[in-house]
Amino acid sequence: MEQQIKINQYKHFDHSVGVMMLHLEWVTKYRYKMFGKIKYKNLITACIRQAATKNGIKIIEIDVQPEHVHCIVEVSFSVSVSKVFQLLKGGSARLFFQFHEKARLRYPQGHLWGRGKFASSVGFVQLDKVKDYVRNQSAHHGNSTL
Repeated sequence: MEQQIKINQYKHFDHSVGVMMLHLEWVTKYRYKMFGKIKYKNLITACIRQAATKNGIKIIEIDVQPEHVHCIVEVSFSVSVSKVFQLLKGGSARLFFQFHEKARLRYPQGHLWGRGKFASSVGFVQLDKVKDYVRNQSAHHGNSTL
């Protein structure tokens, strides 16, 4: 259910035209491999997607590795990059603990994600290359299909 963006398809608003796409990465707290099992990988992917949808963030591509996440998102100009991280990390952690209560044994304070993060803006010219990079994370990290 990926959103397809055509080259040079800009959004028109009242007083602005454009689109802001970001490549984001973040890690689990202490880099614990929380998503090594397919059921937890699928759960956190669904939690991130739900947090994004609830907050008007469009996920273009996402890949969850055992201890970190890569995703490409489209956001409004009025939202800062740190706000996007707050909404995705906070919302997904809350949902993850709600559906996987045993995870609280590892993270009793409810802090699923570490403080570290990476963000980079992505333009239409780079989009296909960044999408391929995110899609190929399992091969990059030597992880077989879970």
